[in-house]
Amino acid sequence: MKIGYKHIIGSILIMGSLAFLSSCCGDVKPSGNSDYELVWSDEFNYNDLPDPNMWIYDTEGNNAGWGNNEAQYYTEAIKKNARVENGKLHITAIREEIEGKEFSSARLMSKADWKYGKIEVNAKLPDARGTWSAIWAMPGGWTFKDGNWPDVGEIDIMEHVGHDLGIIHASAHSKDYQWQKQTQKTATIFVPDVNTEFHSYIMEWSPEVMRTYVDDSLYFEYRNERLGDSKWPYDKPFYLILNVAVGGAWGSMNGIDSTAFPQTMEVDYVRVYQKNP
Repeated sequence: MKIGYKHIIGSILIMGSLAFLSSCCGDVKPSGNSDYELVWSDEFNYNDLPDPNMWIYDTEGNNAGWGNNEAQYYTEAIKKNARVENGKLHITAIREEIEGKEFSSARLMSKADWKYGKIEVNAKLPDARGTWSAIWAMPGGWTFKDGNWPDVGEIDIMEHVGHDLGIIHASAHSKDYQWQKQTQKTATIFVPDVNTEFHSYIMEWSPEVMRTYVDDSLYFEYRNERLGDSKWPYDKPFYLILNVAVGGAWGSMNGIDSTAFPQTMEVDYVRVYQKNP
């Protein structure tokens, strides 16, 4: 979901890999929690702004030359865009003019980062045409000012655009595997009720393999080829990002239904596990 990110070619590229994944890996389930120790979580059992001890706001996407030509302005500590109530986190994109943008929204980053483990985010997704919701991860300490994306690596646990309702994407990006070269490691799964029901978006990550699931269904697997950082820059801590974008190179491919806003991604919980010794 970083600089100039496009998934225009995604559906074309992944159909073959989907058939392969279904045949070889479809019966693989996420590891049971007994294999892991819970090391970080937010159950959202409070009412307020997101816990400042756990989350910070990413507003770098508001700068010129950053992002994906998106239509939202990311706010900081504004309840209408990011709030916790009734046991859930609400990240809401609102149609309003702000700082030269047509919409406001929020992008949250975890203050903690982790090297390997299992990340589980239970969420219900927005569905309006023009929305682009994401659950993803970037290396700890990284900033767009470093100018070395995608070499540093990016892990997309879940991406969903409103004009392709129910199609969930997972991807891994690196110097050699990225959308500009049409070589990104990626796959999709169809989940028809993503906008009406909560689902768990899960990534399991080790030095050997990265796997992504929706609930118990594996649909993306990328094994470490042991060919260096240009293909596998994932042996370092990554932090978690939750956001709802509007428009952009991918989100607005079929335009933006501005009459459908506000649009919210609801998150029931976020849990991070690491392997027991």
